[in-house]
Amino acid sequence: MDEECRNCPALCETRTQVVHGYGDVDADFLFVGERPTASADAIGVPFAAEAADGAAAEGTESATTLRRMLERLGLCDSTSPADEPVLENVYLTNLTRCRDPDRRPTDEEIGNCDPYLNAEIRMINPEILVPVGERPLRELGVEYTTTPADDLALPDDHAVRIRGRGFELVPMVDPREQSDAQTQAWLEEFVDLMASDYRQTKGRRER
Repeated sequence: MDEECRNCPALCETRTQVVHGYGDVDADFLFVGERPTASADAIGVPFAAEAADGAAAEGTESATTLRRMLERLGLCDSTSPADEPVLENVYLTNLTRCRDPDRRPTDEEIGNCDPYLNAEIRMINPEILVPVGERPLRELGVEYTTTPADDLALPDDHAVRIRGRGFELVPMVDPREQSDAQTQAWLEEFVDLMASDYRQTKGRRER
């Protein structure tokens, strides 16, 4: 992975660093967001928690974060530091590796990063892909399911298991935007998945 990637000149001017994937390279579960958070851009770990509105001075995290959800599932050591979280059976990454603080990535920028994402998916070879947010669901859905892209949408597909080409997708609404009910619904679905024979889902092509 190129730590000095220059494929997107505009993002090179705004990023602090390139944020490639992080986690357990033997993971069954691979989470994909849209772009690095501001905290991820600062420390280099995908999905690093943002400070809640009005709490930045104290460094307080927002109420719901992906890390907290992973801790509840037993997939992240709650005592590990933010810049080196200890993850078990989980790998974290994004569609794009660099951040502009004022806008979302363009289609061209996502395309420029696609070889990195594909390389990570091939390397990790996960059983379950977790698109975090609308855009990752659309991008991964087109590539890894036979479901028409127009039929994939959040929040309708939040916590819904979608079988596809070699993987099963379990999308989620961005944790920072989830209601308590959505968080609980996704956690309950994922607990059931973890207790199931999910490794048998590879190769199935129906939804």
